[in-house]
Amino acid sequence: MTNTLIHGIINALSGSVSKEVIVFLISMIPILELRGALLVAGPILGVKVSTAIPLCIIGNIIPVPFILLLITPVFKWMKGTKTFKPLVDKLENKAMSKKDQIEKYEFWGLVLFVGIPLPGTGAWTGSLIAALLGMKFKKAFPAVVIGICMATVIMWFISYVLLGGIHLLG
Repeated sequence: MTNTLIHGIINALSGSVSKEVIVFLISMIPILELRGALLVAGPILGVKVSTAIPLCIIGNIIPVPFILLLITPVFKWMKGTKTFKPLVDKLENKAMSKKDQIEKYEFWGLVLFVGIPLPGTGAWTGSLIAALLGMKFKKAFPAVVIGICMATVIMWFISYVLLGGIHLLG
């Protein structure tokens, strides 16, 4: 599914915007985020690492304050509607099923949750869980940003060193 989504985005935007804009936009999308964007940037699109990293970090950070500050009131409003209540309940249940690490270790739990690139983790889910747990913005935002930087180092290594090295070797 993720692979299809990435190729769909690339196909839809290629020729309309630059490779750099594609990388930036992918880094803002839930599920894909910085992790998917760096995998696309190096091995697939050939964007230089010195360009890709800042684009991915900034793109991944942009949604975070909105999620931390606005998701709770938005979800509250959506729960008041017949149409959106099942969707919000599903999203909350899915996010809160991953809350243990964050709830137990708070700041550092959130850093690790966002920073270790595993399925179902990342800035979007980490921010959602932090907001639902009532974590203060001044604590949650820096934790998410540090986690994004940690994920950047890991994904840089995978995308540009491991996969880039394999690509360069043929």
